[in-house]
Amino acid sequence: MVSGLRTRLVLAFLLVAAVGCGTTAALTYREARNAILEQAQDTAVSSFRDQIQELHVNLPPNNEQMQGMVRGLARQGKPRNWWVYVEYGSVRLSSGTNPTSTVITPALRRQARATPHGSFQRVVKNGEPYLTMVMPVVFKTAQTGTGGQTERPTGLTFYAVMRLTDEQANVDAMVVAARDGALPALAIALVPALLAARSVLRPVRDLRQAARSLGRGRLDTRIPVKGGGELSELARTFNESTAALERSVDELQRAEARARRFASDVSHELRTPLAGMLAVTELLDEDAAGLDPDTAAAVRLISSETDKLAVLVEDLMEISRFDARAAELNTDEVDAAETIRRTLQSRHWTDPARIVLDLPDGIRARLDPRRFDVVIANLVGNALRHGRPPVTVALRTETRPPAPRAAEGAADGTPDTPGDGSTHWLVTEVADRGPGIPADVLPHVFDRFYKADQARTRSEGSGLGLAITLENVRLHGGTVRAANGPDGGAVFVVEIPLTTSEVTA
Repeated sequence: MVSGLRTRLVLAFLLVAAVGCGTTAALTYREARNAILEQAQDTAVSSFRDQIQELHVNLPPNNEQMQGMVRGLARQGKPRNWWVYVEYGSVRLSSGTNPTSTVITPALRRQARATPHGSFQRVVKNGEPYLTMVMPVVFKTAQTGTGGQTERPTGLTFYAVMRLTDEQANVDAMVVAARDGALPALAIALVPALLAARSVLRPVRDLRQAARSLGRGRLDTRIPVKGGGELSELARTFNESTAALERSVDELQRAEARARRFASDVSHELRTPLAGMLAVTELLDEDAAGLDPDTAAAVRLISSETDKLAVLVEDLMEISRFDARAAELNTDEVDAAETIRRTLQSRHWTDPARIVLDLPDGIRARLDPRRFDVVIANLVGNALRHGRPPVTVALRTETRPPAPRAAEGAADGTPDTPGDGSTHWLVTEVADRGPGIPADVLPHVFDRFYKADQARTRSEGSGLGLAITLENVRLHGGTVRAANGPDGGAVFVVEIPLTTSEVTA
């Protein structure tokens, strides 16, 4: 963004400089052009008028007399030679080879008839500029009683045509000079443009670096405030916001630490009385058959609720260890399929009508057997409680290019990468035949104590099973995600990275 903004600032600066240079050059060109042309024009018109007024003409003039006059006028051209033409009635004579000129326009001829003082016109013919002038010869008569004079046309009209090529060459030279001067001016303007862009963008660059540092968790990041203006005010606002954020995060961390200590302390304190309660309920369960029905039902209810309380306390202690970053991974190379079978057998989930297995042998993986047992037990138990059998447990390996995985409950892992850049994954899939997971619930299935139905205050589980599953998978460097199958039912997919040596054909 900064480089794009720098480019736009420099281009804007150069555009302003270019517009300024162009406007100045255009105005200078116009004024200089007018001055050059008007100087030549005024000199020529004045000289031509004076020469016509000095002529001594005998009326009616003959052709020889008129030819001598046009040649004499042609020799006296100022500021340079010109061609002179004369018209008297139907007679047409000139100082050149042609008696008439194509450069003289009808508009100029009309001007000759309209005014006795003559006129002029600039004409471009075949790409060449010309100055054309007309001057009628008049004779003056005295006005009776007024002392003034009246000018009367004689019918004798002189025209002069002068090239303006020298003046046009001077104008063209000015255009070239203006162009050649504008390019170095723009090159010089680039230096202050870059300096201005750098000074403007320095606070933006500081803000970007501070934002990156803040994103990496360095909440003590601050921006130096220099000078005044909007950018310094932005830096001040950023510093105030980060300071407030730092205070809020510190308070949240302290509150979270207090909550973790509370949960951990409560769990530890509950374990001792729970151990005694569990021992008593086991004895009561053994003698429940000899009790009256109401007492036996109460004993079994107490035993069941005590077991649930024990599970909740163990889950709270486990999640507290994850929160405190105290959970450890004790891995061993195991047969993944055999590990899953032992998990299902230890919980008596072996009925083929309820559990369908797709577990190919020979897949070796480095896992923590206890934690992987918890993952499989939680997912299968969740499918049996909330879905409908049969629940399918499938195991496979996949090879794919390394890519960030955007999955619900996904965790970042760093598996070993073979030389071809691909990665191997141990994929475990648990699917049921139930109604599936509602769309509004799906983003929250791994949240702690989340209940899809807020009216339900009790459930068979602790509300922490899937959260613990997520943490155990993360500890293995893997991912876990939840979805709905194409034919209905919930599907949970666990992916754990494998090293190359663990993949068995």
